[in-house]
Amino acid sequence: MRPYFQASIVGAGILAAGIALLPESGGAQSYVAPSEPVLIELFTSQGCSSCPPADRLAKRLDQEEGIVVISRPVTYWDYLGWKDSLASEANTDLQRAYAQRGLSGYNGVYTPQLVVAGQLGEVGSREDAIRSKIARAGAKVDAAIRVRGSDARGFGIGLAGKTRRQAELVLVGVDAGAEVAIGRGENRGRSIAYTNVLKGERRLAVWEGGEASHALAKGALNIDGADRYALVLREVNAGPVLAARWLN
Repeated sequence: MRPYFQASIVGAGILAAGIALLPESGGAQSYVAPSEPVLIELFTSQGCSSCPPADRLAKRLDQEEGIVVISRPVTYWDYLGWKDSLASEANTDLQRAYAQRGLSGYNGVYTPQLVVAGQLGEVGSREDAIRSKIARAGAKVDAAIRVRGSDARGFGIGLAGKTRRQAELVLVGVDAGAEVAIGRGENRGRSIAYTNVLKGERRLAVWEGGEASHALAKGALNIDGADRYALVLREVNAGPVLAARWLN
């Protein structure tokens, strides 16, 4: 793990609901997918030698039900000799905002960091701890996104549930799979695959709880470089993620 500034371990988790990790007869744990999809965001960098295991884990998690994986490459390791070709300042800004607000678990700005539901922080390669946090987040869901099957015009989106403060429904566009040959820096000579790399975001609506419906035209799926889209319902100012769902 490479910290950008000193990471801190925050105290007791903010989600105290039951954990959906069930012990098997041999003592190992089996993972139960949450009933509503849970957003996980991986803050990674091509310039970080600790990141490839987390990038590989993100790819595996993307194959499972109940998890929306978004990779958010950051910019602050570019000075080490290799400019991350997928990074954006928006990702760096979000990670800093999370750290300022405070995450339960491993808080701070470092790579690889995985943030679960905008609330729980963990080192991005620690699979068992990450699965536990996904289960915790999935066990306490107060909102949901529903998508009516697309037709020639677009999608029908339904929101329901509650929020402590104003939230935003955001369309997130990602590149489902990118492979980068790295020429310099800590990962020099390696070719690394990245999963669901953020390409852009667009606010669709403001939500203050209850039931609401929105129409999304197919023409709105035009974020440059994106070939896959998700909907994310997040409290404003880098707040907790209340719900998430893939569109395609």
